[in-house]
Amino acid sequence: MKQLPPLITAALFAGAAFFSPLSAWAGSCCGGGAATALVLPKSFQAMIDTSVELEQYDGFWTKEGTYQRDQPGTDLRQYRLNLGYAQRLAPRWQASVAVPYVWNKNEYSGTSSHSSGMGDTMISLWYEAFDTNMCRWRYFELADLTPAATFGLSLTIPTGISPYDNVDSSFDITGRGFYRLDANVLLDKTIIPWSASLFMSYGTHKERPVNREYGEYVRPYRKKLGDRAVGTFALSYVDYIDVQETRKILTYTAALSEVWEGEGTIDGDRDPTSGLRKTAVAGTIAFSTLDRVWTVKTTWNHSIKKDGWGNNIPASDIYSLGVTYVFK
Repeated sequence: MKQLPPLITAALFAGAAFFSPLSAWAGSCCGGGAATALVLPKSFQAMIDTSVELEQYDGFWTKEGTYQRDQPGTDLRQYRLNLGYAQRLAPRWQASVAVPYVWNKNEYSGTSSHSSGMGDTMISLWYEAFDTNMCRWRYFELADLTPAATFGLSLTIPTGISPYDNVDSSFDITGRGFYRLDANVLLDKTIIPWSASLFMSYGTHKERPVNREYGEYVRPYRKKLGDRAVGTFALSYVDYIDVQETRKILTYTAALSEVWEGEGTIDGDRDPTSGLRKTAVAGTIAFSTLDRVWTVKTTWNHSIKKDGWGNNIPASDIYSLGVTYVFK
């Protein structure tokens, strides 16, 4: 089967690797924020999070940051089912796991392909640097602006199908093929009805041996992807819908996210074809019960398809519909 160019190949799993929103909860207590990790709100014991996503790819940025549209007839899509679970271990400690399943549907240069498989798994351990509810109904003094701070470590496990596995073509990949360890910080502050959150992450990949690419054996070498940094800022507004009668809440969230990955190495030498950067905006509407036990949320994550908004990565739109249930 015809192989895709490396940049287009990256489109088949770039969204799952970088921009998949696992949870629309803030980390402190009230929920409704836009954390990009599966973080259990304060006072809850466990959480199940599931979502379905469609990622539609539309063009790409060159290494120099120039946006280029795909050639006519190209239709690259990825569908994902994300399953996540978070469990409180102690008053300040919690752990979570997130597992995606991926379907690829592609039309490129007259070639049509469908494939599916597990994506890369992420497990996380979180520590909450606060003991009580940090949400406020009013602002009275400077201390009321103190954010809830949550710190964590996340390990990405390459359970997906990568270019270095026994695959027939580049259409079949669902993961990156590398272990990665991330250090995470989540800061969020709620003064009802407003909530702001800042998520920051920095990770490093583990070097691995490679002896084949897209099913073809190559001269063995060692490869390492570059370090990765993520930053997401989100602002939310909560609308209480006739609380006495319906006891329901609508939460509107706008977010700006930046992902950067440095250049990797091959046998210790810099790989000039690697490295990437992407800026995206997102909007989320979440419908929940007053006690936030049930939440239904929909998200649109959008790449701004203009020069300078990305480097060496495809542009895409991600449409997500998810349901969250928490155990008190």
